[in-house]
Amino acid sequence: MLSLLVIFFLSSGALLAQTKTSEFEVKGNCGMCKDRIEEAAKSVDGVSRVNWDMETAMLQVSFDTSKTSLNEVQMAVAKAGHDTPMHKADDKVYSKLPKCCQYDRKDSEEEMDGHEGQDE
Repeated sequence: MLSLLVIFFLSSGALLAQTKTSEFEVKGNCGMCKDRIEEAAKSVDGVSRVNWDMETAMLQVSFDTSKTSLNEVQMAVAKAGHDTPMHKADDKVYSKLPKCCQYDRKDSEEEMDGHEGQDE
């Protein structure tokens, strides 16, 4: 009986170790952005919890590291039209967002380019 309890606690501890919570910036403006961003993040297999804060533009996401990665989550959000630190949304997808959801991309492009301030 004791060995079964030990096995149970060890296996449940291993499962918990696979869950990671991360936070990163996602460009957006409004409640429709919040819904779209959260839906895109939740669509990734292994994501268990998401919350995009409209005021800070930060997405908090919890996911199972054995099923997905932070890169995959950010890619899904970018495919929905919202820039992340790792992935810029496709211009065609971004341009199809409602006007209220079209955030200022100038800051995003500079962050991703990494060459700001250099002479060409």
